[in-house]
Amino acid sequence: MKKHLIFVFVFALFLGCDAQKKNENKEAEKTTDEMAYVSIGKEIIADDALAADRMAMHYESMKVGDTVDSKMIAKVDEVCQAKGCWMKLNLKNGEQVMVKFKDYGFFMPKDIAGKEVVINGKAFVEEMSVEDQKHFAKDAGQSEEEIATITTVKKTYAFEADGVLLKQ
Repeated sequence: MKKHLIFVFVFALFLGCDAQKKNENKEAEKTTDEMAYVSIGKEIIADDALAADRMAMHYESMKVGDTVDSKMIAKVDEVCQAKGCWMKLNLKNGEQVMVKFKDYGFFMPKDIAGKEVVINGKAFVEEMSVEDQKHFAKDAGQSEEEIATITTVKKTYAFEADGVLLKQ
């Protein structure tokens, strides 16, 4: 009888250690995932972010003035070289989304072109004035000749982000 009790005790101890090891591995994976991003602005999580191509489909169905709360993941094409106060993300359909930051409460590093970000906030479609287009072109470092070619109002996909995760 004692042998059976010892066997049951050892077996239970083994199962407990194995379960603890699995929990430690899950925690390590979670920590690794969380450390893969740097949080800027409001703290957000990457869960449920739409891929850029899916977000592009939503933008295509929107009209000027439409707004939708959303979270998306995309690659950075450009960043404001003056302050980091805006960025343009690639939607993978030849389009870009102009991202500004809620209440100019935070800015992005200027050297993140090509990196992946997750943004949270409001997606909308607007008509950008010639003046604003020229302003952003100047911030992006475009030449005077390139800026001079901007002469018409342009329908643009826009996003006001309250939080950003920058992939490391």
